[in-house]
Amino acid sequence: MLKKVAFTMYPIQDAARARDFYENKLGLKLGSHGNQGDKWWIEYDLPGGGCMALTNFTGEQPSANSGGTVAFEVEDLDKLIADLKAQNVEFRSDVIHGPHCRMAVCLDSEGNSILLHQLNAA
Repeated sequence: MLKKVAFTMYPIQDAARARDFYENKLGLKLGSHGNQGDKWWIEYDLPGGGCMALTNFTGEQPSANSGGTVAFEVEDLDKLIADLKAQNVEFRSDVIHGPHCRMAVCLDSEGNSILLHQLNAA
């Protein structure tokens, strides 16, 4: 039986560029990582649980137009959007208002979609 999602993985092309985005723009702390030549596996353990993994081992191409999208829960959506836009991060949407949340979609350095999500105050 399934127990939980072990990790979410995105394909990358440039490991250094991807690390710069996830560590310096999103502020994630580097976890387990390693390489075999120019093939990389990079993990970021999230403070509230879960793991984001990046790899170029699979040979897949990053794409904002297919596959799944990771949704990161954030504390202050408006501040994060402003901070990321100031760092020239590309957004694919304005703020989307749901019945219980607000969210926005941006692209990582490799071209993968990231959904930034904030629950409404209770």
